[in-house]
Amino acid sequence: MSYVKPDQVVEAMIQAGTAKSLLPVKQLLLRGFLGGAILGFATTLAFQATVQTKIGMVGALVFPVGFVMIILLGLELVTGNFALIPVSVMEGKAKASAMLRNWSWVFVGHVIGAAFYGLLYYIAATKMGHVGDDAVGAMIIKTAEAKTNGYSSLGFDGMITVFVKAVLCNWMVCLGAVMAMTSQSTGGKIAAMWLPILTFFGQGFEHSVVNMFVIPTGMMMGAKVSFADWWLWNQIPVTLGNLAGGFLFTGLALYLTQKKRAAASAVVPAAADTPASPSIAKHA
Repeated sequence: MSYVKPDQVVEAMIQAGTAKSLLPVKQLLLRGFLGGAILGFATTLAFQATVQTKIGMVGALVFPVGFVMIILLGLELVTGNFALIPVSVMEGKAKASAMLRNWSWVFVGHVIGAAFYGLLYYIAATKMGHVGDDAVGAMIIKTAEAKTNGYSSLGFDGMITVFVKAVLCNWMVCLGAVMAMTSQSTGGKIAAMWLPILTFFGQGFEHSVVNMFVIPTGMMMGAKVSFADWWLWNQIPVTLGNLAGGFLFTGLALYLTQKKRAAASAVVPAAADTPASPSIAKHA
């Protein structure tokens, strides 16, 4: 059977978090760079689908292709790491300093990769600034302004709103990373992780890495957004919300609900003198 039981998935989460905490800085930057760029590709694809069909949910249906590429290629996504590495720290398999090192360098890699793809997309879509009526570009501008000025116009209520939308987003994104561990087959992994990613994108929740592409690219294209607007009204609160949602509602929640069962199941085969369960290391 290709299905992996939840208690084994938690063990896979711990192993994955441990492995990620040990990666050198060079790998964190490179994998983070690729992860940020790939999510940029997925975002413009989703916007293109929305523009062509005039149905936002169609864009949400195709957006998960980027997440699938990142997971299957073993790249880094800081939002997923907000859930995976803390459970490894709680198990004593990783150090808190290594966790913070991973988050920091992957985040930097994302910013560079997402902005780099944004620059290339700007060049391609506007023909080096000679064309200004691109429909996807207009959608990027509108989205960038909504993700910053739309919240700032509400003051403190806007800050609470963007934070909560970020919590809801990464609750689902981290579930996507975990759901990929519920199957041993490539097709099963793709199908499982597609569901929560579609769920977050289709409802317009806030993802910090996606915003690393959308907002600066919108600024390149003429969005009335300042650097301070980007970070104060979106990037910082969204990153904090993503951290809270991923850790509390996916990493910690699954750890607390399944860890005792995982420990118990590990004891039973030894007591009965039966073969141990198949290794789950490959699911990490």
